[in-house]
Amino acid sequence: MILLQVNALSKYYGAEVALSNIKLEIQNRDRIALVGRNGAGKSTLLKIIAGIASYDSGEIIKPKDVTIGYLAQDTGLESTLSIWDEMLTVYEPLLKLEKELRRLEEEMAAPFVYNNEAAYQRVLKEYDQAQISFKEMGGYQYEADIRSVLHGLQFSGFDHGTKISTLSGGQKTRLALGKLLLTKPGILILDEPTNHLDIDTLSWLEQYLQSYSGSVLIVSHDRYFLDKVVSQVYEISRTAIKKYPGNYTEYLVQKAEDFERDMKQYEKQQDEIAKLKDFVQKNIARASTTKRAQSRRKQLDKIQALDRPQGDEKSASFSFGIERQSGNEVLQTSSLAIGYEGGIVAKDISIRVSRGDSIAIVGPNGVGKSTLLKTIINALPPLGGAFKLGTNVKVGYYDQNQANLKSNKRVLNELWDEHPGHNEKDIRTVLGNFLFTGDDVLKPVSTLSGGEKARLALAKLMMEQANLLILDEPTNHLDLDSKIVLENALVDYPGTILFVSHDRYFINRIASKVIELSVDGSEEFLGDYDYYVVKKQEQEELAALEGLTAASSVIQEKKSHKIDKEAKKLERQRKRRLEEIESAIEELEPKISLYNEQLCDPEIFQNHEKVIEINTMLENAKKELDIMLEEWAEIEELLMEES
Repeated sequence: MILLQVNALSKYYGAEVALSNIKLEIQNRDRIALVGRNGAGKSTLLKIIAGIASYDSGEIIKPKDVTIGYLAQDTGLESTLSIWDEMLTVYEPLLKLEKELRRLEEEMAAPFVYNNEAAYQRVLKEYDQAQISFKEMGGYQYEADIRSVLHGLQFSGFDHGTKISTLSGGQKTRLALGKLLLTKPGILILDEPTNHLDIDTLSWLEQYLQSYSGSVLIVSHDRYFLDKVVSQVYEISRTAIKKYPGNYTEYLVQKAEDFERDMKQYEKQQDEIAKLKDFVQKNIARASTTKRAQSRRKQLDKIQALDRPQGDEKSASFSFGIERQSGNEVLQTSSLAIGYEGGIVAKDISIRVSRGDSIAIVGPNGVGKSTLLKTIINALPPLGGAFKLGTNVKVGYYDQNQANLKSNKRVLNELWDEHPGHNEKDIRTVLGNFLFTGDDVLKPVSTLSGGEKARLALAKLMMEQANLLILDEPTNHLDLDSKIVLENALVDYPGTILFVSHDRYFINRIASKVIELSVDGSEEFLGDYDYYVVKKQEQEELAALEGLTAASSVIQEKKSHKIDKEAKKLERQRKRRLEEIESAIEELEPKISLYNEQLCDPEIFQNHEKVIEINTMLENAKKELDIMLEEWAEIEELLMEES
């Protein structure tokens, strides 16, 4: 079912074309990513589809009953209500119906109705209809839905009576996202929803969107997130749009293949045209060959010349060098406590950084990751313990908020004033590598966009030639192409890197170690993000196993003090559960076989959407089977021990 169509849409800003001939289609349960450079028009198109911005030509077709929910970048929820009360506003019609049910219950219990059969039946019929509507609208589920979303967005530790006005900007942004998710629109439009989300919250959002009942249209620069969530990619480039099936990684492959194919076709045609022109030029004047030359000229006139394929738009180009090498010991913290005057945020942080290390610091929002970096660069004093920089260490710091980029200086002077030994041509060349060309270098710094400030901050960092880069969310505000350039520059960097990021793809490419920060200390993992995830899962499984063993020991200890009747009762319960599990396994195994057979069916594996649907059901069935088998083995083992 088609939920929305965009046909031949164009948008102008004065005489400048922002979007031209845009065609986009959203069907039920689509998962669509909108990608492109910063400034390509992605957010503009989202606003147009959401009905917030106007357009100059074309049309948008949408059935009246299809609802659209839109979340702009960094939208904070401003409200005088508490967290819980604000979430309840989503369900106002439901709450009114709930009050009506209570009123009808009181009316039925009233003596003048209860003792009057006709009146009682009338109210009872009205009550039944209201109750059906209440159930269909999710009346018995809405509180659980609110708790689930608040838990997923890391608000489970908050008193739900907390006033929203007391929250931070990032927390308000997460609440705005949560409120939109609870409205469950037919088309969910999210512009950079991953900003201000830590890795755990990102994982939860991925799972939520994968199972979302409506359609999703997303702008995001998080490749890991896009690969997990989307099944279609629309790319906006040079005001036009092109559709690619698959997730983000598949889009990159297809885009490269398309460019290579188009370039070969173009070059082949150019070669053919050149040969025809050459023949005409050499033979048109000869009486013996003029007819053949005229024939070739007609053939040449009929050729519809292909445009030269346009490759990627210009990307930033830079690399990080060092002025001099540091010693082997770059940084060491000993039982370091960090925080602010209000109190300690995290303590007992012991980290050792050696030359050449590339270390990612991860942990939930609020645990002190940015605070740790600010402490190391002496922007904040340590509240306990100590840290020490090694010999010849020169620190270069990247601030995620670009707090030092708020001046009214021109872009050129912002960089030149810090490096007066260079001439203007050199400074302009550096800025050109970061996509500041022509009059761009004369813009006041305070008027730059988030992406432009990020590129300027990286230009300043590159010029410092530091041998220890301390980076706080360096990929924020960068488009996907700029992220790749930054990754390549950091991979080739000869110094040491300590960074905070929630971009899992970025961590995988850059990190040789991961340090997990908690309020009570730090833990080191020797590997990238995927390795860290595997090790965390192993730790959780080991803890669960130890808990199960401990629980089993307690059961065994108590068993000796129980009468034989209680022991037999417990044994019967376990056997019944064992039978239930075996019955469930017998139902799951044929399902898994059926799904595997369906995936081998030519009619099905040629249907991309059907393959995704069956694969999802297959993975869910396999997970359920694994859980069942694990529980079966545990119960079987307990029964054997008791016998």
